[in-house]
Amino acid sequence: MGEKKKARETTMDRVKWVVGLGFWVQGFRCFPWLGINFYLKDGLGVPASALQILQNSANLPMVAKPLYGLLSDAVAIRGQRRLPYVALGALLQAVSWLAIVLLPESMSITFLTLFLLLGNLGASIAEVANDAIVAEAGKQLQSPSMSGQLQSFALMSFASAGALGNLVGGFAINLVSPRTMFLLFALLLLLQFFTTVAVPESSLNLPKKAGNSSKSSSIRKQLSELKIALRKPEISCSIVWFSASYAMVPLLIGTMFFYQTQHLNLDPSVIGFSKVFGQAALMAWSVAYTKQFKKTPARKVLSMLQVTIVLLMVSDVLFVKGIYRDMGVSDSVYVVIFSGLLEALFQFKGLPFSVLMAQLCPAGCEGSVMAFLMSALALATIISGYLGVALAAFMGITGTDFSGLTVGILVQAACALLPLCWSSWIPDTGRPEKKEE
Repeated sequence: MGEKKKARETTMDRVKWVVGLGFWVQGFRCFPWLGINFYLKDGLGVPASALQILQNSANLPMVAKPLYGLLSDAVAIRGQRRLPYVALGALLQAVSWLAIVLLPESMSITFLTLFLLLGNLGASIAEVANDAIVAEAGKQLQSPSMSGQLQSFALMSFASAGALGNLVGGFAINLVSPRTMFLLFALLLLLQFFTTVAVPESSLNLPKKAGNSSKSSSIRKQLSELKIALRKPEISCSIVWFSASYAMVPLLIGTMFFYQTQHLNLDPSVIGFSKVFGQAALMAWSVAYTKQFKKTPARKVLSMLQVTIVLLMVSDVLFVKGIYRDMGVSDSVYVVIFSGLLEALFQFKGLPFSVLMAQLCPAGCEGSVMAFLMSALALATIISGYLGVALAAFMGITGTDFSGLTVGILVQAACALLPLCWSSWIPDTGRPEKKEE
């Protein structure tokens, strides 16, 4: 028994190393994307609405995640179903960022968008494979007390990279060109590619697919299993609620970015510190969830998070009206703390929900279900961004006129409150499901 326990711990250490690297690199994507924001605003003179549209349009490859999940579940590459897709995703991202670096300064926004789409395609493939590894390896943990531990570890790896990326990026904006930031991230992706290729997937002790059916029949079988999983009300209703809690909120991300940098003239380092503070909070919440709240019903945790998001949005109204400034709280301090917390909360919502989905997901289609979830979330985020652009246009908010921003934020907060009306769609607890024949 002692040898088996030691072998299981060794395997889990390897899994954590692979998962930690994968999520860390994806978390560090904020480093080049911070450069993209300032490159578009200052280098290409893109207005706030166009900036937000481009940011959200570049996420379109994320919507096709179920396809990547089906391929990862059903089509093995040299006998491996996860790590080759992680490596492929890293390579595609490296190619896209290197292309942006090597193309002329006069590159059109159209070409820039195409390469950003290619980069996000690679990120999507890698994320699907990483999520599947977490879901599959998490089920190898026999002790209920360790439930959700791997998900928390993955989120902490992601958050730590996000904190470092935003911290370094906030200073790098003033020291080096955005293209240098893109080159550094491309080199990191190449390092991940060669490292991942060198790791045999057999050392992770992941579940293996039974049978020797053809790739086409494997995909059809996997699609059938995904349909069976999505017919379960506890899975489908939960995904609908989670996606709607993002999609129906018209986020004013581009508008707030211009308000903070153009209207308030905040230094780029302040924007970076804001994201660092948010990622630090994300890591702290991940630890707190693992230690204290993982046994709390998912419905209660997600409802509490949604209420907190609404309160922070209302706080933004007081910020725009200058009430905090009158109380002696500087704009920089508010942006670092409260804006960072709001952004982190939107990310943290995924932790308790992914733990719930991993518990509900039938064995054998973890990659497909988690990919479908991430696809729905990506589509919801895109819709939210487009609604934010429409709301800003309706309120007459531009890169120089922010008179309607207060009312726009109140509308945003009211929309964020609505999902609480049908929070009963979320199961109180998740129970592992056996795969249906």
